[in-house]
Amino acid sequence: MKNLVIVVIVALGLFSCQEPVKIAYVDVEEIMKEYKGTKDTEATMKGKSDKLKSELDSLIANWQNKAKAYQDNAQKMSAKARQDREQVLMQEQQQINQRQQTIQQQVQAEGQESLETLSKEINDFVKNYAKEKGYNFVLGTTGSNGTVMYGEESADVTDDVLVQLNKSYKSKE
Repeated sequence: MKNLVIVVIVALGLFSCQEPVKIAYVDVEEIMKEYKGTKDTEATMKGKSDKLKSELDSLIANWQNKAKAYQDNAQKMSAKARQDREQVLMQEQQQINQRQQTIQQQVQAEGQESLETLSKEINDFVKNYAKEKGYNFVLGTTGSNGTVMYGEESADVTDDVLVQLNKSYKSKE
């Protein structure tokens, strides 16, 4: 019995000496949506995507013109000439389809890479932010599907993180 009392007293002494755990949370969805780095990345990706789409549209328009010219002149051509022309048009169409798939894969890969880069940048920033502000934990949540079921408004540091993150981004320009 005496040992139990000593253990309880020692345990209470240890727990009372510890500093309180400081926890905050951020809305990751809001950060990603409002971060200037995300907006710039999206604009860059849209520019690249539009350029590639324009290239593809040009290839398709050129092919359509060739196909129309073939249709207009098909009756005047010999069977062999029609067959050769149809084969050339089918090969060009296949090349266009392959180019379209390549472009889609390229845009998707670049988008994924950009998203990973942004996530790492934000995570690194939040890590430094937490250390600077003395937080033991900063939890991430996303809208109504988040991992934080409840949090006091005072523990939500999303706006402050977003302001500091955007200030940090400005300094990189």
